[in-house]
Amino acid sequence: MKFLWLTFVRAYLSVGMFFYFRRIKIYDVKYVPKNKPILLLSNHQNALLDALIIATKSGRFSYFLTRAAVFKKPLIAKILKSLQMLPVYRIRDGWGNISNNNAIFEACSELLTENACVVIFPEGNHNLNRTVRPLSKGFTRIVFDTLEKHPNLDLQLLPVGVNYRHAHKFPDSTSVYFGKPIAATQFISDNRNNDVMELKARIHAEITQLTTHIPSESYQETLKRLEDLNFDFLDPKAVNACIKSNFENYNIQKFKKKNILSRILKFLFIIVFIVPYVIWKFAVKPKVKEIEFVSTFRFAVAITLAPLWLASLFVAMLLCFNIVTACFVIIVCLVVAIAAVKS
Repeated sequence: MKFLWLTFVRAYLSVGMFFYFRRIKIYDVKYVPKNKPILLLSNHQNALLDALIIATKSGRFSYFLTRAAVFKKPLIAKILKSLQMLPVYRIRDGWGNISNNNAIFEACSELLTENACVVIFPEGNHNLNRTVRPLSKGFTRIVFDTLEKHPNLDLQLLPVGVNYRHAHKFPDSTSVYFGKPIAATQFISDNRNNDVMELKARIHAEITQLTTHIPSESYQETLKRLEDLNFDFLDPKAVNACIKSNFENYNIQKFKKKNILSRILKFLFIIVFIVPYVIWKFAVKPKVKEIEFVSTFRFAVAITLAPLWLASLFVAMLLCFNIVTACFVIIVCLVVAIAAVKS
């Protein structure tokens, strides 16, 4: 039953992402081991969307360490746990709750001994800045505690880079780069403190190659130059090479500007989905306080209200006319949605 539930959810989310994103590009998913214990270690820009993209595109049914704050409401907590999300506590959740992480980390270790896949965002928080922030030590604790109890476990660490063209806008495009797996046992020595530092440095270096990494000391200036040159942030290798060469070596990627057809399609899209659009625009969006959550809540509204709206249209057309008309209206709505998003 659990497998069927997760399969259904992944398929439903995949369909939703098809209609939400203009482009989704996946690179080197072949590196994700199918039958080995693995930690997927990703950068974290776009709140829950990062996790959903990895969940639908990694080829594994994964467990996710998720900030505990979203588990406060019992119903939401039950849903999240059914999706294999595990709460992890941070200092802002109160010092008294930090000890709860012990049980979560132990649970991760047990899952890994069962060849599970666990996804962690080692930066510890999300931020739309195009840079890889310093990594927390939480994931290293899971690695070393697991290997301490099971020294022969073939635990693999796989860095992931999730990239967005304009993370808070709609429709957006995304690219996901999976790095090569790294055997965790190579970081084991007699000095755990040094092992932790070496592991953090290695994973940070790997992730920075899979996503755009703008040094913090010149962030705003560098970002502005990249945007002025119309760089494609879905190609982090090219962007990072340009930054490293101090803009002496680059190829500009030209994007199509919005034409009159795109504007017409956007207008038709809003008309066709007027009720979900109004609810999002005037009821939900004003309540979103963090820009990193804008896309997450927009996507949530889209995959819940849009199907309900189409179903209500179908019933209304069926009652007023006939099944042929009802099917025709729904098909037109879907064509308009695809054309508007993909154009």
